[in-house]
Amino acid sequence: MNNQRQFFQQSFGLKNFSPILALYFYSLGSLFLGYSVFLIYTINSENSPTSWAGESLFWGVIVFFVAIFVLFLPVEFFSKSSVQNSGFNEMIINIVGIISISLIFLILFQTIVQIESTIISDLKFITRSVSFSGFIVMPISLFILNSINSRFKALDSYSFSVLLLIWILSSQVFL
Repeated sequence: MNNQRQFFQQSFGLKNFSPILALYFYSLGSLFLGYSVFLIYTINSENSPTSWAGESLFWGVIVFFVAIFVLFLPVEFFSKSSVQNSGFNEMIINIVGIISISLIFLILFQTIVQIESTIISDLKFITRSVSFSGFIVMPISLFILNSINSRFKALDSYSFSVLLLIWILSSQVFL
């Protein structure tokens, strides 16, 4: 019992949550980048979320720089880009970390940002979809990767990339 308590005390540090934070910021930045491309692409279209072309270009550039900033955060501050998911305890810690980080950012983005604009509401919707994907899809994918890890040892070195791809694609489902 003392060994388990020691393990959990050592495991709930920032160094173990840094790959999860990096995954969250990479997926959020990728979706922001895609939305900025959408805004710039629909400048003269009838599907544009804004009323005139200059506003679409303005918001597209702003969202582009926000996406670059969000994508910059994991590169600069979270140098570890591998998720340790080989054992059951590590899987549980990763699942708790993903759910707690998604919950924190969901509450943060939904309560702090209170501006009523079409673009801002779309960005809030994107952050909501990334968080919901973290609640629902990511724990299931971590469990599946943990089950597959015993059969395919080569998959362990690509687990961060696989989880990032799953998080981005599943966030698209929630949009």
